[in-house]
Amino acid sequence: MLAIIIPFYKLAYFEEIIQSLANQSDQRFKVYIGDDASPECPKKIIEKYQDKFDVNYYRFNENLGSKSLAKQWQRCIDLSKSEKWIMILGDDDVLGSNVVAEFYKTIPIIDKEEIKVVRYSSQLINDKNENISTAYTHPRIEKSTTFLIKKVRSQTRSSLSEYIFNKEKVLQVGFKDYPLGWYSDDMAVLEFSDFNTIYTINEAIVFVRFSLLSISGDLTVSREKNKAKFLFYYSLLSGNFFSKDQVQILFPKLFQTYLSDKKQVMYFLRITWLCIKSSEILGYIGFLKSILHTFSKRTKESFNVK
Repeated sequence: MLAIIIPFYKLAYFEEIIQSLANQSDQRFKVYIGDDASPECPKKIIEKYQDKFDVNYYRFNENLGSKSLAKQWQRCIDLSKSEKWIMILGDDDVLGSNVVAEFYKTIPIIDKEEIKVVRYSSQLINDKNENISTAYTHPRIEKSTTFLIKKVRSQTRSSLSEYIFNKEKVLQVGFKDYPLGWYSDDMAVLEFSDFNTIYTINEAIVFVRFSLLSISGDLTVSREKNKAKFLFYYSLLSGNFFSKDQVQILFPKLFQTYLSDKKQVMYFLRITWLCIKSSEILGYIGFLKSILHTFSKRTKESFNVK
């Protein structure tokens, strides 16, 4: 059985996601809604649709998402029962009507191949439910490390809502607790798949909302996002998960975290140590040149040198 878990906080688009659940052509799922002590109450909407599907609502007394989004996800997962598979759905995203049906069609393949991570095609929508991207599709079978490199190169995209995870694996590994939950979903895809295989269902779409109410659209938390980015890439490059060519693609992303926030001396020290450990000398030299170039540029500007 599939558990669809909704960590709730915003009411703005909540009815649209609930409506999309009611519209599922296959109703073999249970919904668990974990209210993160929101100032907005979703009960009226839930009651409106409670005879459409099996839904369980729980309100937490403490707002946890503002401190740790990963921990909020985890306590919402803990609301679920014996379901083998879980989908963690954002409270502003929308499912195509055949998402659940297509999942059950693939169960024989998923079981045979021992797949732990299932992914859907996705499409971005705005606050008016208008499509703002084409549908993103993926290879039927793809290594999660290959996917990550493609995402780093802006050749694809993903977010938490478009995945179904094996619950046992999720409980075993857990979500990395990065600031704002930024990159926590990417690391989950890698770790929950054992840095191995993702199975994609391209026949159904998850619509992912991009708005000023979402973290993705929030421009006021760039420093916290940068910290999460550093922790993510530092963790990836500290292991042996990627080929030499892939590592050379990832290191510049780590370098950029320091260049974006030079007040973080610890970033510089840890990057230096990691480059020495990984024998990434040429990349490190380029990193130092970027720092010197920026320093020289700022010095000239401060003295009005042309």
